[in-house]
Amino acid sequence: MATKRKTTRLRRGEILDVEEYHDGRYGAPGMPRQKKRKPTKEEMQRVNDLNRTRKCRMMLLQYYDPGDYFLTWTYRVTDRPEDMAAALKDFRKAIRWARDQYRKRGSELRWIRNIERGTKGAWHIHLIANRIPGAADILEEAWSHGGTYITEIKKSPYYDEDFSKLASYITKNETSREKKADGTPAKSRIREANYNHSRNMPLPKPSVDKLVRWKKEVKPKKGYYIAKIHEGINPVTGYKYRRYTMIRIHRRI
Repeated sequence: MATKRKTTRLRRGEILDVEEYHDGRYGAPGMPRQKKRKPTKEEMQRVNDLNRTRKCRMMLLQYYDPGDYFLTWTYRVTDRPEDMAAALKDFRKAIRWARDQYRKRGSELRWIRNIERGTKGAWHIHLIANRIPGAADILEEAWSHGGTYITEIKKSPYYDEDFSKLASYITKNETSREKKADGTPAKSRIREANYNHSRNMPLPKPSVDKLVRWKKEVKPKKGYYIAKIHEGINPVTGYKYRRYTMIRIHRRI
């Protein structure tokens, strides 16, 4: 059975995003190789959500720093859009103006955003943007439909070292469920959402290696430490998988 490691080198190797897994073409333990089956709608939704969040997290690691901005654009009740198409139009107008202001200052605006409509009818836009001198004023002036609430990423309640919390928060949608204090899923507060990001944030192509065996414990590469690790069971194959982020101890950038 093939065991593989997929490694994406971020920040020119200062950060390593690693995924280890058993080849999904094989069956569960003790079972013959399984025929391909069509995944259910719920399974596809889950896979798409996980992939979107993982890609977002890697963009955050590659292009953003803790001092960059996390902000929310809100709508006045009288300015609420009729539908998502109208909200997208409002966002595009605001982000074009902000992008032009960045360029006038010799910089490129990089953004990740999620437009959300709540179950009670309120609209807002969560936005992550790179910080330049005067960026806070630019981002506030760009939005004319309500309030602008801005903070540094590191000061937000969604900051952690490998940006997992922030990526999960900025990519949530109507199927996302937060957990209650007792561990049970709460009702979604989102009626609809639209996630997107600027196109000037390409990610490096990962390298894929075959492993001799599945190691019970992961050890960091020399000169690195493991910032976070997640292990789970693939429900289709029945085999373990793990994802972890390694960061160079003495980062150069």
